Amino acid sequence: MDTKLHPLLSDLIGSRKLTQAVISQPKRRSPDGFTKVKIKPVQLKAGLQLQFEYHYAQKVTHENVAPEAAADKMTELLLEQGFKQGLVQTKEADYHILVNKKGEASVLRKNPTRAAAEIDVSHNRKKRYLLEEGTPVPFLVELGVMNAQGKVLAAKYDKFRQINRYLEMVDDVVDALRTEEAGGRPLHIVDFGCGKSYLTFALYHYLRHIRELDVRIVGLDLKADVIAHCKQLAEKLGYGERLQFLVGDIAQYDGTGRVDMVVTLHACDTATDAALEKAVRWGADVILSVPCCQHELFAQLRGAALAPMLGHGIIRERFAALATDTIRASLLELLGYKTQILEFIDLEHTPKNLLIRAVRLQQQPQEAVAATAAKAEAYRRFVDELHASPYLERALQDKLTPILGAGAAR
Repeated sequence: MDTKLHPLLSDLIGSRKLTQAVISQPKRRSPDGFTKVKIKPVQLKAGLQLQFEYHYAQKVTHENVAPEAAADKMTELLLEQGFKQGLVQTKEADYHILVNKKGEASVLRKNPTRAAAEIDVSHNRKKRYLLEEGTPVPFLVELGVMNAQGKVLAAKYDKFRQINRYLEMVDDVVDALRTEEAGGRPLHIVDFGCGKSYLTFALYHYLRHIRELDVRIVGLDLKADVIAHCKQLAEKLGYGERLQFLVGDIAQYDGTGRVDMVVTLHACDTATDAALEKAVRWGADVILSVPCCQHELFAQLRGAALAPMLGHGIIRERFAALATDTIRASLLELLGYKTQILEFIDLEHTPKNLLIRAVRLQQQPQEAVAATAAKAEAYRRFVDELHASPYLERALQDKLTPILGAGAAR
């Protein structure tokens, strides 16, 4: 066992100081292996346990571990199973753990980010949010979601839940941002079609003030009055040049240098595809996209097998939207991204509730090359069956032709 890491973990667990921990960034990414482990104390009938929550590509599993064995398991994950990073949180301090290529751990102690939180170890505990009610958050106060005492206004509670759901989705992939490759530069994030920017401000607050990352975020929208309001609010909150808002069109925006993360929420029709094309060409590590108004495939869909479905306008519209998002996710996978389609908010609030989340893989293992060929064949059969010529395939023809062959973007 490591002479420094294991005693520290044993002490924090044994003294019941640990409130939660996250172990992430595996050195070798396996399609079948878990990529992140969340640890938290839970009170069961058998007594206090540490619950290990293993996050796979398509599932989450749980294991309850006795406190006396939990430090062994956490140390093993970091030093023997090849995870490069850990974050252990207590009320008194945060402990950032980094493991180098030699398998040596270094521990950095920082000010706590959960100092004001009450530890609830009940198994069926109340839902906890990344932004907690009762703690005033400046941008939420200014946007009228909270009052000055941190109470969420009744009319804005759905918006509060949406913001937290969004941040949970960001939290799951933030470790995929290659901070070590950024070196001395800040992480660059572009939010296309930012609108009133509830989620843009939330993203900045979370990454800058909770995760303490050096970030620069650009919010882009066509509405000059909306952008002017966002600029004023950013200045009032003291966010300075770290959070900028610009009037501009997605297709014409070039930005400068490397972009690490691209967000596009409710960009209409092929504007979503234009943003995805930009993200791929920039080599963005993370893409978050909530599509809106997918019209392109609606007019293209045909075929005898689909005729019973396509004769009903509302069914045709919904099928076209689902097919469009399937195509987008498939193309991103072919281009080296691990892609998921998730429910963004409850369907009762809006039918446009799907989020495409894509994380760029560092390196494709040999077995993934064969898998890509199979995915390419499946994609081609799907698109041919629909008689579709998708915008995103045409826009990325130069990158897709080596994968799909000469039939790409016909």
